[in-house]
Amino acid sequence: MRAFLIDDLEIDEEKISDDATLKEDMGIDSLDFVDIVVIVEKNFGFKIKPEEMTGVTTLRQFCDYIEGKVNK
Repeated sequence: MRAFLIDDLEIDEEKISDDATLKEDMGIDSLDFVDIVVIVEKNFGFKIKPEEMTGVTTLRQFCDYIEGKVNK
């Protein structure tokens, strides 16, 4: 995930931490999020449901969400 954020979304490495907020700290906007959804769905084989993302604001929460879906 870290490499994707740096290489594909061109987010500065120093902005990426577990507790970084996706929007405010890392500057991920709605178009970036669409890219992230496509990559996650392609690489992990599940669809991200918007209603399941309610309350996901940090990178750690997002990674925990992905991990929870993969480990089902």
